Amino acid sequence: MSPAVVPPVGARIRQARLERGRSLRALAREVGVSASLVSQIETGKSQPSVSTLYAITTALGISVESLFDAREAAGATALPAARGTVPHALAALATLAAGRGRRIGPLAAAGERETLELDSGVVWERLGRVPGADVDFLLVTYRPGGASSGSGALMRHAGTEYGYLTSGELVLTLGFDEYTVRPGDSVCFESTTPHRYRNDGEVPAVGVWFVSGDVQ
Repeated sequence: MSPAVVPPVGARIRQARLERGRSLRALAREVGVSASLVSQIETGKSQPSVSTLYAITTALGISVESLFDAREAAGATALPAARGTVPHALAALATLAAGRGRRIGPLAAAGERETLELDSGVVWERLGRVPGADVDFLLVTYRPGGASSGSGALMRHAGTEYGYLTSGELVLTLGFDEYTVRPGDSVCFESTTPHRYRNDGEVPAVGVWFVSGDVQ
C-alpha cells in the first residue's frame, strides 16, 4: 500500500479538543483511556484503535471524516508517518489545506488516496468525499490478527454502518451475536449497537465500508 497522504489525525484531535476547552485528562476520562495515551495520539507517537478513535470523535462531537482534513491553526502539529506508510511531505499536507469543503472525486485513483493506519492492524483508505455529506466512505483492511479494539472491548458510535467484504474473513461481534463475514458477504446495522471486528485468519481481510451520520 502506497498512500499519497497520511492525514494529521493527532493534530486535528488536539485542535478540536482545544477549541472546546477540554483538558487532556477530561477527554481521557470521558473516553476511558489514560491521559498519556491521548497525548501520544495527539503528538503522533501512538495510533488509536478504531474503537478509541470513534470514542474520541464522539466525545468531541466531530466526525471521523473531519480527521482526514487539515485545518491551518496556530500550534497545530502534523503527525509523523504511521508505521508502514510513506513519510509526510509539505506538498502532501498542502493538498489537505482546503478543509472540509473539499471534494474528493468524482474519480479517486488507486495509489493517490489518503490512508490512515490505526493501531491493532487496521488500515483505512479514503475512497471519496462529497462536501456536505456526513459519510465515511472507506476501503478497510484488517491485517491477520487485526481488530477494531485491541482490548477486546465492544465499541459503539452514532451512525449507520454498511460493509461489503471483498477478500479474507472477518468475525463480527454484534451485541450478543457473532457472525463470520466471508468474501461477498455484506453487513449493515445501527452503529450504536455494541460491536467489534477481528481477523482471526492468516490473510488480510479487505472490504468497502460506508458509515453515514457519525456525529451525534
